[in-house]
Amino acid sequence: MNIIRYPSREQYPAICERPHLDVSQLNTTVATVLADVKVRGDKAVIAYEAKFDKAELSQLAVTEQEMQEAESLVAPELKAALVLAHDNIARFHEAQRFEECRVQTAAGVECWQKSVPIEKVGLYIPGGTAPLFSTVLMLATPAKIAGCREIVLCTPPNREGKVNPAILVAARVAGVSRIFKAGGVQAIGAMAYGTESVPRVYKIFGPGNQYVMAAKQQVSLHDVAIDMPAGPSEVCVIADETSNASFVAADLLSQAEHGADSQVILISTSEDMLDRVIEETERQLERLPRHEMAEKSLANSQFVLVRDKAEAMELSNAYAPEHLIIATSDYEELADKVINAGSVFLGNYACESAGDYASGTNHTLPTHGYAMAYNGVNLDSYNRKVTFQHLTPDGIRTIGPAVVCMAENEQLEAHANAMRLRVKSVSLE
Repeated sequence: MNIIRYPSREQYPAICERPHLDVSQLNTTVATVLADVKVRGDKAVIAYEAKFDKAELSQLAVTEQEMQEAESLVAPELKAALVLAHDNIARFHEAQRFEECRVQTAAGVECWQKSVPIEKVGLYIPGGTAPLFSTVLMLATPAKIAGCREIVLCTPPNREGKVNPAILVAARVAGVSRIFKAGGVQAIGAMAYGTESVPRVYKIFGPGNQYVMAAKQQVSLHDVAIDMPAGPSEVCVIADETSNASFVAADLLSQAEHGADSQVILISTSEDMLDRVIEETERQLERLPRHEMAEKSLANSQFVLVRDKAEAMELSNAYAPEHLIIATSDYEELADKVINAGSVFLGNYACESAGDYASGTNHTLPTHGYAMAYNGVNLDSYNRKVTFQHLTPDGIRTIGPAVVCMAENEQLEAHANAMRLRVKSVSLE
């Protein structure tokens, strides 16, 4: 970990720097796989599953028999936890429903919006070092609430060709339509282009490694929409002299264990708290099963001592973290100063794990500083807003001359004429 005391504002860009990856070769590999999937469909996906996931598959679709088998393999307490989390996620996203509002912008001119669900969405669920069944709930629950007609899920199988049973149970709880055994770039290609088995979707959601992220960005250029650009996961914790050092260390490590390219930042207004968190982090690190991965992540991470809360918030907003934990006594006051963040956790008891699993908020969030311009997945992510307008003859009289004038001055005569004819028509009434 890098320890920085009282940095100047000129040092902020360096503190906010994310780990860099050389993606030049990666993008070439991704493009090759995508092109192959586009041409050969299922055959290509099955071949890449054998190559990358070491799974020999005869078909991609998960069968009903496999779904029933998964039900018997998941412990009752985990099923109950999935249902509880789903209910909270559903409750939070149900409250985001769009309410239509008709607006009379001028006499005889009425405008409104209609919220329309995206018909086909694709969800990518990583299976690599950790089977993210929680992400199934986060992505499928709002899709179901939005009314998406088809919810397609792709996730890599294990070497026996089986999908993690908790992923399958979570998919059933959340209302996924169809599930396919496909991971990595080949899964993104299958959903973007469609294959004999996997339907083409209109928007792809979900996290993944650097190959998955590159694949999503490449297919988004011409073929399909994606939820957001994203990279490795990250957390920023703001602490003061009242924070619980043990809690803070645990929160930093919970993010660090995601992967070697994850990043954590501690911003403290108390030197004593900074030192205690460092000591507690080192102590807890030794007990983690994913010790080596977390240790590599900590090497990319910053522990920063600042002079006051104003500096703490300025640095946090400059970093624009995916997750922000404000573990200070005045967290409500500081919450009002948050400008750039994906999801915010307030007080000593709001650990990031709560939002990752069961509080109800969505854990699919912008990383790598994209929180400056993007929000996390929500109900609107699965909808489009279609605008409507209706004009009466009074509306033509009200705005017609202005429309004609503006069109003429933009030298768009056909536009001007379309309105001019109507103005003439209503003047004869």
